[in-house]
Amino acid sequence: MTTKLLATCSSCGEKHEVTYYSGINTAEEPELKARVKDGSLFLWECPHCGKTNLVSGQTIYHDPEEKLMIWLLPPGFVSEEKVRLIEKSLTSASETLEGYTFRRVEDVGSLIEKVNIFDAGLDDTIMELVKFVSKMELSEKGGGKTTVDAPFKFFRIEGPDNELTFTYPSDGQMHGIQVGFNVYEDCAGIIRRNPSIKPAGGFPTIDQNWIARYFG
Repeated sequence: MTTKLLATCSSCGEKHEVTYYSGINTAEEPELKARVKDGSLFLWECPHCGKTNLVSGQTIYHDPEEKLMIWLLPPGFVSEEKVRLIEKSLTSASETLEGYTFRRVEDVGSLIEKVNIFDAGLDDTIMELVKFVSKMELSEKGGGKTTVDAPFKFFRIEGPDNELTFTYPSDGQMHGIQVGFNVYEDCAGIIRRNPSIKPAGGFPTIDQNWIARYFG
């Protein structure tokens, strides 16, 4: 589902009406998943100066096969009262949503990461603990402050040992770091042994702020 949005170019400041996807259903349009994962679905080019911009709007990503629904909602886009009303209507609208995982993210990068995590058959709550533990280990080993403080994003799982690859920004470039799958398994065990660590209802935001409430 597409809609119109008045967007401002980040380079020349010109305003243009752009079309973007406010609703993405991968069962109806399976080709959109690849465009979500590479980020191209959220880009628009300024007709005045040619600058490529990131569209800033809310989107519902729905993958019926994975029983996954992710709400991309930039900060301040709608009021918290409206957020609660939308959450209630979406999560209780139909019995067909039974067994679904609901998530809320604030930016395109976080949406892409969530899709990558669930597409790989992994759990995002465990993944946030993996990132938390990995940063602690880097800090103890004297890892650079930029690396430790940078926002890690899961990118892929690869190789015979199922290594987890995370990306992070530093000095204007993207870098990668590999974490052994044994760390994921250890973190999964911690989550299992602590059933109180679980997402809230509605569309919970599962990120480093969320995991820090339990381990920070």
